[in-house]
Amino acid sequence: MDLKYIVWDWNGTLLDDVPVCLAVENGLLERRGLPPLTAERYREIFTFPVRDYYQAAGLDLEREDFQAVAQEFVEEYNRRARSCGLCPGAQEALERLRETGWRQIIVSASEQGALAEQTENCGISGFFEAILGVGDVLASGKAGLARGYFRKQGVDGAQAVFVGDTIHDWEVAQEMGCRCVLVAGGHQSRARLESTGERVLESLRELPQYFEKSL
Repeated sequence: MDLKYIVWDWNGTLLDDVPVCLAVENGLLERRGLPPLTAERYREIFTFPVRDYYQAAGLDLEREDFQAVAQEFVEEYNRRARSCGLCPGAQEALERLRETGWRQIIVSASEQGALAEQTENCGISGFFEAILGVGDVLASGKAGLARGYFRKQGVDGAQAVFVGDTIHDWEVAQEMGCRCVLVAGGHQSRARLESTGERVLESLRELPQYFEKSL
């Protein structure tokens, strides 16, 4: 079956927001008298669902309401995220892949309104035929978003390649029945990504050539 679509993850794949996420999380921890995370520790514990990540970071969600903590994080993140740029090689990859005929969408665990604003601020919204985010701030998952979109378009998951930076992205690709390419440098360590057995690229600068030679 011919490949037609690239399904992009957003945070950590196209948007270079790991430093902001780490700073916001460390702010939450500091206000509760808890030790901060290093970048290395962050990439070892970040996961979906984010409730599990918050607990691994040291937050006591037996004593605090998860939704309140998530809202605290997202409000601060949204204030700071306007300063985030694209990951290295993202703009060039989007341009090259469009030139070679790929149809591109974003599927993200980010809230829909914030996602639309971020892609617009980065000047790349025109690359995508759909930008799909979730309806709340709890980052509960995105597999259903992708499957629902493809059902409406009459597209088989086997016609798509998912590009992401986390094991969850690989899991979403498995649920969709599509191929997956993972990129290091985002929200999880390279070693964790390699545990999936999928191809892991060092950066998006490698992606167009990989697509041209290997897909």
